[in-house]
Amino acid sequence: MTRRAAVLGSPIAHSLSPVLHRAAYAELGLDWTYDLVECDEAGLADVVATCTADPAWAGLSLTMPLKARALEVADHCADSALLVGAANTLVMTDGQTTAHNTDVDGVLLALAEIGVTSPAAAAVLGGGGTARAVLVALARLGATSVTLAVRRPGAAADLVELGQRLGIPVTGAPWPSSVRDLAGHDLVVSTTPAGATDAMAAWGWQADLPLMDVLYAPWPTRLAAAAMAAGAPVAGGLAMLVGQAATQVELMTGRPAPLEAMRLAGEAALAARTKPA
Repeated sequence: MTRRAAVLGSPIAHSLSPVLHRAAYAELGLDWTYDLVECDEAGLADVVATCTADPAWAGLSLTMPLKARALEVADHCADSALLVGAANTLVMTDGQTTAHNTDVDGVLLALAEIGVTSPAAAAVLGGGGTARAVLVALARLGATSVTLAVRRPGAAADLVELGQRLGIPVTGAPWPSSVRDLAGHDLVVSTTPAGATDAMAAWGWQADLPLMDVLYAPWPTRLAAAAMAAGAPVAGGLAMLVGQAATQVELMTGRPAPLEAMRLAGEAALAARTKPA
């Protein structure tokens, strides 16, 4: 029986997940398929029920806007999904569906690639769902404090509460107006949409201040390019994407994920997308 998996979301055509998962299956010698499925919140329950009832289905990857809704349609929720308050993975086993959040693993892999394994004081830009995964990852690394910079007053409240549950003091702060506002931190993580940090690129950057930017296209962002020019360690969103997909592969197949093959496939796909016509 050929096993099946897919990524769901809306819109979904841009997703790199098929590239990463198919590369993993090829490297592992698995006769599996992985598809793109356009699906909104209203349709998620029906799709999940259909897949769960078919033993060929191993699991589903989920992107926006399905991550919160996934917790409601799953039979069980792993701690990772409960802490983040969202799931990007549904694994089917014996007619039951378990929700996971592997974004945390993606953050950990990206930070490890630039040598960040025990940050003490971190600054996180943005207060959305990705920031929650970043906060859980920082807790696993033993961070002792997090400054959360947001544009909207009150946007930090949920993450302050999550920090309390994780045992990390989280302090809400205004959006930084100069690089001096980042002084005293040993890591900056940007979880913001494209363009949100462009103005920060003109500030200059410290060579000893690592930066992680969760975006992967276009890459590098202006902020990432400025940090690279200063000689700072910089991690991009592709490393996070590969890391979260690798854990999905392991959850669905029970086999160690071939990280290098997945990374090379992702790099090639991004290069093809940005190649001039």
